[in-house]
Amino acid sequence: MTRNDDSPIARQDPEIWKAFVAEEERQRNTLELIASENHVSPAVLQAAGSIFTNKYAEGYPGRRYYGGCENMDIVESIAIDRAKQLFGCDHANVQPSSGSQANQAVLLAAMLPGSRFAEAEQREKNPDQPVRTPGDMILSLHLDHGGHLSHGKNVNISGKWFRVTHYGVERETGRINMDEVARLARDCKPKMIITGASAYSRTWEWDKFAEIAQEVGALLMADIAHIAGLVATGLHPSPVPVCDFVTTTTHKTLRGPRGGLTMCKADWQKKIDSAVFPGMQGGPLMHIVAAKAVAFGEALKPEFKKYQQRVIENAKTLAESLVSRKLNIVSGGTDNHLMLVDLRDGFPTVSGAMAEDWLGKAGIVVNKNMIPFDERKPMETSGLRLGTPALTTRGMGIDEMRKVADLIVRVLGSEGDAKVAESVKAEVHGMCEQFKLPHA
Repeated sequence: MTRNDDSPIARQDPEIWKAFVAEEERQRNTLELIASENHVSPAVLQAAGSIFTNKYAEGYPGRRYYGGCENMDIVESIAIDRAKQLFGCDHANVQPSSGSQANQAVLLAAMLPGSRFAEAEQREKNPDQPVRTPGDMILSLHLDHGGHLSHGKNVNISGKWFRVTHYGVERETGRINMDEVARLARDCKPKMIITGASAYSRTWEWDKFAEIAQEVGALLMADIAHIAGLVATGLHPSPVPVCDFVTTTTHKTLRGPRGGLTMCKADWQKKIDSAVFPGMQGGPLMHIVAAKAVAFGEALKPEFKKYQQRVIENAKTLAESLVSRKLNIVSGGTDNHLMLVDLRDGFPTVSGAMAEDWLGKAGIVVNKNMIPFDERKPMETSGLRLGTPALTTRGMGIDEMRKVADLIVRVLGSEGDAKVAESVKAEVHGMCEQFKLPHA
């Protein structure tokens, strides 16, 4: 969006337009370090606000429940084909409206196969075939160790549907111990193992998870929402060859619109599609599907891999720079786009909530985050989660990452001093003027 006070929104709804302008100024003049956020291209932004928002398209290409969907079919088919090419998967459903819904589609398709009567009939006809039902066991990464709400947290529908056992990271290393995962799997005998995280900075060992899943007879799902851009460009191992299901958001490192994507083996195609529609959703958001198609097209270009390489380089530099300034990084560093900063040694009296507030006033946007074995409460925390996708999109490099680390430490060391915050904010503004937003 560019400033245009003669736009239809400005003329029709000045109150809403004021918030639009304020948000554009906020994004333009701050350093976005939230690992799950990014800045889309002008083309993706245009598609997300396009004429396709007017159209219902319940169903799938060639099988719609509304007339006039011929152009919807073209757009969705392109999005599907591009997603399959990008990730090398058998099937892709581009309709989920979020990553959580992409995950729910898997649970609905694979773990909730039908009514109690249908399950009883299946047991009678195929007594040797495992039947998955509500209340079955899932094994997933603990939320406090970097997992996600939709992987079985009790306040989420995934945790209400199923029993859950969690694996975690080691206290000493901050890494997942695969021997411990195998032990837990043998003990709890899950019907599904979920991999992937929202705050884990190390490489996932998909092959080892697949071996464990095969041993205990579990289905295997990988949620690559955070690392999808790295996976798509070959900079992180892909779970697609060994997992039954792979889900992702389409924003974050993939740099598309906010939305979800569910991928699966060919055998699961019909059940996944039925789980998304009519199982969970009605008409898909076709303007967002169009934006996904545009983003997938961008991700297939050679320059997208160069971008992802810079994301990783920037993350490593930022992590190393923070460590050199006496801040700890959980697991000691990062292999991807994010890092989890442990504030307890460098700034023992500073909580994640305090740090988030102070840095925000200085123009540096971060989010507080629990660290493994955190003794503080979730709204307080002892950590910060930082990521480099958005700053890399603006064109910043390793020199800027070193400067960002210095600015962060200056703010935290001042314990929220207003003068320091204003001084840092001025430097942030200068960086933002030099490195523009893609749609500016």
